[in-house]
Amino acid sequence: MLLDNSSEFIRSIFISRIDYLHSLMLFESIVCNRIAKMTFTELETQKLDTLVQEWLAVDINTESRNEITRLHEAKEYAKLNEKLGKRIAFGTAGLRSSMESGFAHMNDVTILQASQGLVQYLLDNSTSKEVSIVVGYDHRFNSQRFAEITASVAIAKNVKVYYLGSINNLSEESLKYSQSSYEQQRDGEPRGYVHTPLVPFAIDHFGASGGVMVTASHNPARDNGYKVYYGNGCQIIPPHDEGIAESIDKNLKPWLEEKVWDITGNFLRGIQSKLLVPVKDEVSGKYIEAISSKLIAGNDTNLGFDFVYTPMHGVGLEIFEKCANLFKGVKYEVVKEQANPDPKFTTVKFPNPEEKGALDLAIKTAESLNYKLVVASDPDADRFSVAIKTKKGQWRQLTGNEIGFLFAMYVIEELTPQERLSNTYLVNSTVSSQILNAMATKKGFHFIDTLTGFKWIGNKAIDLKTEGYNVPFGYEEAIGFMFDVVNDKDGISAAVVWLQLYNRWFTGSNTSFDPIDKLEEGYAKYGWFKECNGYYKLKDLNKTREIFETVRKAFIPSQYPEVIGQFKVESWRDLTVGYQSDTKDNIPNLPVDPKSQMITVLLKPINGTGNSQVRFTCRGSGTEPKLKVYIEGKSEVSEAEAIAIARECWNTLRDEWFKPLQNDLEEVV
Repeated sequence: MLLDNSSEFIRSIFISRIDYLHSLMLFESIVCNRIAKMTFTELETQKLDTLVQEWLAVDINTESRNEITRLHEAKEYAKLNEKLGKRIAFGTAGLRSSMESGFAHMNDVTILQASQGLVQYLLDNSTSKEVSIVVGYDHRFNSQRFAEITASVAIAKNVKVYYLGSINNLSEESLKYSQSSYEQQRDGEPRGYVHTPLVPFAIDHFGASGGVMVTASHNPARDNGYKVYYGNGCQIIPPHDEGIAESIDKNLKPWLEEKVWDITGNFLRGIQSKLLVPVKDEVSGKYIEAISSKLIAGNDTNLGFDFVYTPMHGVGLEIFEKCANLFKGVKYEVVKEQANPDPKFTTVKFPNPEEKGALDLAIKTAESLNYKLVVASDPDADRFSVAIKTKKGQWRQLTGNEIGFLFAMYVIEELTPQERLSNTYLVNSTVSSQILNAMATKKGFHFIDTLTGFKWIGNKAIDLKTEGYNVPFGYEEAIGFMFDVVNDKDGISAAVVWLQLYNRWFTGSNTSFDPIDKLEEGYAKYGWFKECNGYYKLKDLNKTREIFETVRKAFIPSQYPEVIGQFKVESWRDLTVGYQSDTKDNIPNLPVDPKSQMITVLLKPINGTGNSQVRFTCRGSGTEPKLKVYIEGKSEVSEAEAIAIARECWNTLRDEWFKPLQNDLEEVV
């Protein structure tokens, strides 16, 4: 009995010891975790302390210096990390971000660093004896300042600058933060704003080594961008984007010996040495000559209709007026509230003609004048949109694909002689309508699609022209249209061609025939192609990659699925992993990029009729927190069937792939 009690006593002590050891281990674990967390936080704050000092060592702007200093003194490391923790990335679109202090945003420092990297890259890689650069800017906040920094950096390295801006009315910031007085200053003179296509046009005109346009196109007012072109007059593509990015990383510290921050001093030296050449008037004149000689058909330039034009608070009106005056009897009304450059974009929530409500004022103006046509350009005038009043008295804004189809039909009809068709290519991006492919098959010209973006469309057009082909037109569904004036989208060129198209087809004895009728006529000939495009807003940017990886894992070990919902897979292209089902050796016919997500699939409805099919592309956005989806249904039977299968495809992908509730996505379609 005593033994039993003793054993129980010893056992209780043993158990208590074990509990104590467990408790001690748990306590030690908690303490260690807290210490590790504290150490991690300390390391992070030390890193941010260093980044703050690096920022203050290069920034000369009093306001942004004070902001970073205040945040640092207040130990607001979360905000400091947002501003300084990740450097703004340079890519094929150059730079684009909100205008804020810090290495992650658009500001004097990041523009200086980008300009130093770009200029050094051009010096290291140009084959020309004289390295030169074209610089232009629009009306956005800080656009002129950023352009002046770019020009100053180039002049400091004895690189010639073909300057589209003003040398007599510099920005307040450049006057304030420069060391040299500037006797050239004449307040009240024009600021020198230009529309974006004038930069690539000027590169071609002067044979420059590259170019920069400071604009954020149709982004919100808080944003700005730094769009880079290479010496072929086209937006940069690999390997130049990576090469310039590497050069930027090697040239982060301001070139002090060259006094790159002394804008006025470098401008004065550039003027005296003829390294800084103001060219806006010359280039604008040559551009208008090119518009007249290349795009205006025949001697019949009388326009038999009235219309409304809006530049959407941007820079388009100045150059549009000059081009419109090439026509006789032209009569149009400009939307007064949106006529002048306004960096606040006062009358619109979002300065993109595609956005709902963006053309409301223009349509209201047209309605008050009993006009049936509205044409619009976005703020930097490289995109173009149209709204029409139908025969039923309703206003309708045409989609980018509808405008592109009308342009394509017009261009092909205007080709003379028709035998040139066999030597002609039309180009669009892979997310745009494939109706051009159907046209090419029936009409006898060539068609090719490219990756998204005019950097790809323009460069492909240049390659084809080099091979001796005629490339009169290219487009992308996001209301970007390219004609044979610049190798980039151009809203003014598009407006000039549209005015002729409209005059030819829908005026005089054809007033009962409208653009909707012409579209229907084309669909009846080439097939009904109807889109269902949209996107998913993301809260977590990593979610795009996760969703695509989940899709790929679902059909392993196969290369692609045989069916998706009620659709049979006809072809599959994944430009992330580098696989295409319908090419030799399954090598994709477009460039592969493992860092981006992009899948294109051709489907056939299991219960469809005839040759009906649907094609979709889904991809991650390069500039916005969005997963974009482009769907086009095709039917040789009816418009209704094309619309129905496109919508069914959207619903299928939503339910089986994207799962917005599960992945915390906001569906926009």
